[in-house]
Amino acid sequence: MDQRWSVAALKLPLLVSRLLELSGVEVQVVTTDHATHFFNPEEVPVRIYSDKDEWQLWTHRSDPVLHIELRRWADLLVIAPLDANTLGKIASGICDNLLTCVVRAWDLTRPLVFCPAMNTAMWQHPITAKQVAVLKEFGYIEVPCIAKKLVCGDEGKGAMAEVSTIVDVVKEHLQRQSVPS
Repeated sequence: MDQRWSVAALKLPLLVSRLLELSGVEVQVVTTDHATHFFNPEEVPVRIYSDKDEWQLWTHRSDPVLHIELRRWADLLVIAPLDANTLGKIASGICDNLLTCVVRAWDLTRPLVFCPAMNTAMWQHPITAKQVAVLKEFGYIEVPCIAKKLVCGDEGKGAMAEVSTIVDVVKEHLQRQSVPS
């Protein structure tokens, strides 16, 4: 899960806890340094990776590359919240941090669930709809943002979906994966 620049990162401990309640689910978190401002890592009972881990774990040519190892490990990727900056990077193919490298290397046969969260004015900007459409063209699954009063005081669409909604979408896609074809 990505947590970058969004106040919605406050919901990370709850989201992780709810996902861990699902049978057979393991969770690891990919965060950015800025996002750690919005949550207490001690409240998150799983491994949290950040950009520095990519370089600390890789010191020799034969060492595993973290973003590739995370891509191999995960059956499903949730980006919650997905802020405007990271949305733009992913839609453009930019991979300049651990999260965007994981996404760029993602196996498109596996579900990637994204949960936009940004200020209403940013959400309403025409480029946002184009960027969301690009992610959907890749086959990624959007959990649409919702309208409510935002932390900045604005009211309107842009808040991250409720944790229960995100968990329901994850559960649905995990169940689809477990059905033999």
